[in-house]
Amino acid sequence: MTDNTMTPPPERAGLARFLPLILIGAAAIGGAFFLRDYLSFQTLADNREALIAFRDANYVLTVAVFVAAYILIVAFSLPGAAIATLTGGFLFGVFPGVLFNAGAATIGAMAIFLAAKYGLGDRLAAKMDASGGAVKKIKDGIREDETSYLLIMRLVPAVPFFVANLIPAFVGVTLRKFMLTTFFGILPGGLVYTWVGAGLGEVFAQGETPNFGIIFEPHILGPILGLAALAMLPIVLKRFKKV
Repeated sequence: MTDNTMTPPPERAGLARFLPLILIGAAAIGGAFFLRDYLSFQTLADNREALIAFRDANYVLTVAVFVAAYILIVAFSLPGAAIATLTGGFLFGVFPGVLFNAGAATIGAMAIFLAAKYGLGDRLAAKMDASGGAVKKIKDGIREDETSYLLIMRLVPAVPFFVANLIPAFVGVTLRKFMLTTFFGILPGGLVYTWVGAGLGEVFAQGETPNFGIIFEPHILGPILGLAALAMLPIVLKRFKKV
């Protein structure tokens, strides 16, 4: 009796593991061209009354639709993540809006992390371990203080969100640690933009646009950088101990 089960050729299996990353890349490129004008502040301004009316009549459904849409925006790197954060504050207030925003962004980031880890991460991490030299030292340095490095990447606004999703996958960070550091790391910045979104009623009334650069103002950026410095403290202390 013969076994008719067929094992996919190695090259086909290799291509399949890249499929999630290919889909994310294709969606990101398509979204940049076709959704940029729809996921905008003007769209939010034009539909604000309809959104409020729908929220008031269907609160739970509004939360579900909003969170699902935010997850898709982040998971497929679509334009409009900042607008989505403002919308969360506008519709749900600072609280629980900040939790909806941070939770949805974290789930979306996990999708990118898992796609990268499945496609390249585990194999790349193994090659980095085997390579030795400077490459392995960088990986070992990150792994030695994973929580600190991951929090710093989230807290410092200069690190692109997409990049901060990929690097942990490439150095072998666990999903649980990635999830926790992402959620708590984006919370301070997310709180700022959610707070801005919660005040959009007055902005709309005056016909103005929100200040997207508010996070770089000293009274906002200072405390966030302070948190980043606090996250860096264990790394600095370990370096001093080795001297």
